[in-house]
Amino acid sequence: MSVSSAGRAFVGSFTLAGGRGVIAVDVAGGSGALTERGASDAVADPSFLTLTPDGSVLYAVSETQDGGAAAFEVLAGTGGLRPLGQRVRVEGAGPTHLTLVGGHLLTANYGSGSVSVLPVAADGGLLAPSAVFRHEGAGPHPERQREPHAHQVLADPGGRWVVSVDLGTDSVRVCALDPGTGELTAHSETPLRPGSGPRHLAFHPAGGHAYLLNELEPTLTVCRWDAVVGRLEPLGEAPLLPAGEQSESFASGVAVSRDGRFVWAANRGHDSIAVLALDESYEKAELVTTVGCGGRWPRDLTLDPTGRRLYVANEHSGDVTWFDIDPVTGIPARAGSFEAPAASCVIFG
Repeated sequence: MSVSSAGRAFVGSFTLAGGRGVIAVDVAGGSGALTERGASDAVADPSFLTLTPDGSVLYAVSETQDGGAAAFEVLAGTGGLRPLGQRVRVEGAGPTHLTLVGGHLLTANYGSGSVSVLPVAADGGLLAPSAVFRHEGAGPHPERQREPHAHQVLADPGGRWVVSVDLGTDSVRVCALDPGTGELTAHSETPLRPGSGPRHLAFHPAGGHAYLLNELEPTLTVCRWDAVVGRLEPLGEAPLLPAGEQSESFASGVAVSRDGRFVWAANRGHDSIAVLALDESYEKAELVTTVGCGGRWPRDLTLDPTGRRLYVANEHSGDVTWFDIDPVTGIPARAGSFEAPAASCVIFG
């Protein structure tokens, strides 16, 4: 029996590790299964992707030493991808994340510890950076924190502030973006526990809290977010692994349930998904359990638009595995898998 398509998704993959670049897929409405529609390797190592709100243009970072970003038109009907102009240098090394804010594409450049601001042209293509905001500082880890390493950049839920997470400096910066000039102005910086190595954060759907994933130690930092003054306040930490677990693990992706009751985090090395329950205040997280990620080295995870399924990009086993989420317990159950060598991320649109 055929299953109608519920929508589309895009998978990023590392081309230099055997991946196919950006893979366009159909998403089956009944099962959540993924079916490939096409792929583009026009840009090297598209480790993270994002879409315009209407889904007509896709953007990818190129996580290379001479870091870049690229734009693709999403072709109506076929779901295929057509490059919009040439890859643009971001004037930073190893970009790992990107976001659209105020008519600009912002990239977090891990290698150079900076955030680049690229104006978006009328056709959706990219222009050369209008600004590069450089982080400063270091952390105690002798290898991973010798210098800044911006790992994620995103807008706060209200769209007023730009938030960048830096693994190298154990801090989160809040900036203001001038949509006219494309300049970023530093507003505040929140220090975190030295050596924790923050990687990614996700905001609570109610907007007043954020959950910060630490890569160098498998923990989740619960934060209060004040959108009026643009300040992030750490409240406490929760473990991502069971007590006594000795596995070396590096947390990667984080997601919050649509109803605001659960947080899921991916653990590379331990190769698991941590399930955390939030209390009624949203200010305390408790580890419920961990379940296998369905593969090896889960680099990213994301919810589908319904919030009922979780998709995990397993980089080393080369697949995207999806899970049905128990609405009562928040525990994911494996439902299927899609082959995607060197998978890095999944986005829906």
